[in-house]
Amino acid sequence: MTSPKLPVVRSLPGDFSIEAAFRRLCRLPGCLWLDSAARGPEDGDGSPLGRYSFLTADPIARLDAMVDDPDPWPSLDRWCQSLPDDWVPQLPPFQGGIAGVWGYEAGTWLEPVGISPRNDLATPAMSLGLYDWTIATDRLSGQSWIISQGLGQQQWEDRYRHASQRADQVEHWLSDPESLGTLETTLACGFDSADPNVFASQHTTPVPGVRSNFSSSQFREAIAEIVHLIGEGDSFQVNLAQRLLVRASMSSPELYLRLRRHNPAPFAAYYGHESFQVLSSSPEGFLQLRQGRVETRPIKGTVRRTGDRLTDERLAEQLLSSEKDRAENVMIVDLLRNDLSRVCTDESVQVRTLCGLELYEHVQHLVSVVEGRLSRGSTAVDLLRACFPGGSVTGAPKIEAMRTIARLEPNPRGPYCGSIGYIGCGGQADFNILIRTITAEGGYWQIPVGGGITARSDPEQEEAETWAKAEGMLRAIGESAEGVGM
Repeated sequence: MTSPKLPVVRSLPGDFSIEAAFRRLCRLPGCLWLDSAARGPEDGDGSPLGRYSFLTADPIARLDAMVDDPDPWPSLDRWCQSLPDDWVPQLPPFQGGIAGVWGYEAGTWLEPVGISPRNDLATPAMSLGLYDWTIATDRLSGQSWIISQGLGQQQWEDRYRHASQRADQVEHWLSDPESLGTLETTLACGFDSADPNVFASQHTTPVPGVRSNFSSSQFREAIAEIVHLIGEGDSFQVNLAQRLLVRASMSSPELYLRLRRHNPAPFAAYYGHESFQVLSSSPEGFLQLRQGRVETRPIKGTVRRTGDRLTDERLAEQLLSSEKDRAENVMIVDLLRNDLSRVCTDESVQVRTLCGLELYEHVQHLVSVVEGRLSRGSTAVDLLRACFPGGSVTGAPKIEAMRTIARLEPNPRGPYCGSIGYIGCGGQADFNILIRTITAEGGYWQIPVGGGITARSDPEQEEAETWAKAEGMLRAIGESAEGVGM
């Protein structure tokens, strides 16, 4: 008789809806949806980006660290080393493991770059869970599965028994949502307790109900200062962002479902911590690790989509021929090649695509693809440490650019420009770049938007680009961004 195998795998019915499952499971602590809300181009394996989605919750262990806490990266490394190798190649790649949010300031434990001074809406710089089960959906085949690992148990028999029990529990949650309580009682967002001084201290913007941590003149002056620093040889490029702020008016899961309808993206994600939530419609993949092969997909260069085909084609041609945007993209490609070379085998790091055009709901981007092969003995944590945060959201040289960001941006970035992703059983890993991202905390929605500043940057145009990037998110929350800095 054949012995049972791990992980425990159960097929879900053909009419299974991961969105309907999210509406139920979002009530659980640590709910995480790695949501391929829109399909993109093919990755290095020939599969379309956005093929797989993963939904999980109720982790068996948590790792939360604020910026002034001791360095959590060694704990993450120990978690990674303890993961089992049980993994089924025929199934979607995340089959349980470590997952969550690496905020931008998680990089301050890696390099002494400083932190922006006013942390008025603080969130953990690293917030992870050890997830012993996941629901995986393959959009290409239409199939879905519950995959349960039985993590936290030492003996094989105990792991198998626990994995089966957890799979039973997930099936019960899906079939009997009332067992989870009501959405309203489990997802109070603190609308009534929001500190009015936080909003009052921010600058007004042309959009009613939206404030910024920069005035328009301050933001343009900061851009001009970066251009001056680049001219002095301080940097080649620096990413600068303004943080838009809106009072929260609905639950985070409700807003996320609106966001994915207004601005679907292949690297979208939702993370539901008890004290804050991250809602992202990111088009950018940071790092993907599949059986030793590494891929990164930096985005640099953006123009709007107007809904008119001829106008969009004209804008795309302008983007493809833009010396400024191409130079910006190539600089980040060089930075990422250098980062990858620290943990990849010699001469395996190659540029597969340079400045390719990709279309999304509201914008068009220049996207490059860099790949390599992980060195023997290196882990997913080593890869993440070598590359974090992504060069496309810092600038180059990375460390000097991060110091400039900490000095010029009034507030820490929090989850924005960090990553949501996973390190799975069997060593597979995937991380996005948290752009097009809303962080819900303290009764407010934080919506940072930015771009790369180079020697050719025009402050007015760079400011307008941030509003173009905010458009999909502002539409989702019911604010009109039409005609504002566009």
